[in-house]
Amino acid sequence: MTEYFEVHARDGAARVGELRLESSRATPGLVDGVLEDAGSLWSADREVPDGDESTLTVLPHRSFPGGTAAEVQESFAVDYPDVDYPSVAVVSSESADDHGTDAYVLSNVQSVMGHGAALVEAVVNVREAIPADTALLFSGVATPRNVAVLAYAGVDLFDETAAVVKGTEGRYLTTDEAYFLEDLEELPCSCPACQKPREEFTREDCAEHNVNALLAELGIVRRRIRDGRLRDYVEGQARHDQWLTAAMRELDSQWGYLEERTPILRDAEISAATEDALRRVEIQRYADRVTTRYRNRFRNPLVLVPCSAAKPYSESQSHRQFHDAIQWRAHLVSMTSPIGVVPQELETTYPAQHYDTVVTGRWSEDEKEFVSEVLRRYLKRNEYPSIVAHVPDEGYRDIVSRVADDLDLEIEYTVPEGGHPTDDESLSNLSEALSGELKYSKREREHNTVRAIADYLLGDGAGDDLFSDIQTTSRYPKIQVRDRQDTQLATMVPQYGTLSFTLEGANHWVDSDVPVKRVEIDGFVPHGSVLAPGVVDADEEIRVGDEVVVEGPKAFGVGRAEMFGREMAESTRGIACEIRHVEET
Repeated sequence: MTEYFEVHARDGAARVGELRLESSRATPGLVDGVLEDAGSLWSADREVPDGDESTLTVLPHRSFPGGTAAEVQESFAVDYPDVDYPSVAVVSSESADDHGTDAYVLSNVQSVMGHGAALVEAVVNVREAIPADTALLFSGVATPRNVAVLAYAGVDLFDETAAVVKGTEGRYLTTDEAYFLEDLEELPCSCPACQKPREEFTREDCAEHNVNALLAELGIVRRRIRDGRLRDYVEGQARHDQWLTAAMRELDSQWGYLEERTPILRDAEISAATEDALRRVEIQRYADRVTTRYRNRFRNPLVLVPCSAAKPYSESQSHRQFHDAIQWRAHLVSMTSPIGVVPQELETTYPAQHYDTVVTGRWSEDEKEFVSEVLRRYLKRNEYPSIVAHVPDEGYRDIVSRVADDLDLEIEYTVPEGGHPTDDESLSNLSEALSGELKYSKREREHNTVRAIADYLLGDGAGDDLFSDIQTTSRYPKIQVRDRQDTQLATMVPQYGTLSFTLEGANHWVDSDVPVKRVEIDGFVPHGSVLAPGVVDADEEIRVGDEVVVEGPKAFGVGRAEMFGREMAESTRGIACEIRHVEET
């Protein structure tokens, strides 16, 4: 826990924070000029320095290089003192622990750079061992090319050492390459150091440029984190170095580490420009919840349709034509890469209406396999009286055929070979395939939408437990949920496709059998927000964006999480959750 570091914005494991010294520093950022090293205990005994709030002090330490035997690290471990100024402990990724400092510097950082799996293992080991609200420092390794990936992994602090050293060696750094200075005919930069003729540009100037380029890249990284779009940037940036691409993919395999830190909703668009988007936490989480929590409640046939560029799908021209043909006689499920399958009730739920993808009409084998697996799991869980596939040849039909063969399903295809789903013949076939089917009502549609969203957000069966007997008012997608006594329980939030509970709805949630995402607070009545120091405990299942119940000796409230559960319980600064409604108890 720390008094000198505060996180202000989160994007997965990456954070924008503030190093709260006399002159504060934004993070991810450089600490040159404010970092003081009290020295290594290997060479001599060291006194604990007086320290002050103008600097970040590395306490007397022993560094262990990568591969140091565990018994050696244990025998020579340092007992760090409790000090009242901003402090740093030196830790190895193989033996990291909580030492009560504000930041931690990785001693074996040089041995993990250049190796994707080793880097990810080191970062995850350290971040899981130290408190969530403390900073992680990588010294001597940051360059404009790698710093975005390092920040994405969860590193907060850097220094300019590598940039300066490479500059004095005559290496001119950019975000995509390290050029030998003598190979440059012109300077591809407009920073202050580069405002001179090429023939006058020295190695000292090169070092200055490298630092400027590093600072500029850190500024972009912070902006991307605030926008919730660092991953989009990293997918492109990592391509400049194979080991950075490997590191990004290794991080994707660290599901527990990234999922805990990734919000369940946000306004930011997901740019699915590469196949790596299939492995993103938001995509995998959506596919998992749709295939383990969602339950179809309609008794009508299933119609599978292609996605649309416009979001939500129902507002697109193509889907309006589908609806005109279907006339509420079937349950509509859209197929798409990289999301998988999207039941009509969840078309506004993040990230179903928040992604954009490259449209070429050609599907890669990875895309086909991913969507096939999601559709397979969906159809194994949900039964329909019949299935209609209103999909074109390109990719879609191949996917449906694979799943039909695997599950031994009978599928009726309504788009002629070589045809388009919005052709007159195709739409006529679709309408004819549903001849004789009864329409479901607007009431059934809205009630099932509310229940489906509750399942997605709170768990399998939550919709039926919480909203078995309700009435809905207002117009889709701003549905208001009321009980039979006309008491409002929740409202659908169209920009996220989620539910916001009232106090009555929160009480109904607490009284139900649905697991409650609970934040326990101290003896005060919060107004507007709950700060982390006021949190006594929090459910570890809470994710940023989750609906939460806030309870304490003096208050009962409901709101939205701004930290994940463990972070709420561990942090001493920052907003834990925003309160929507509260009552004094």
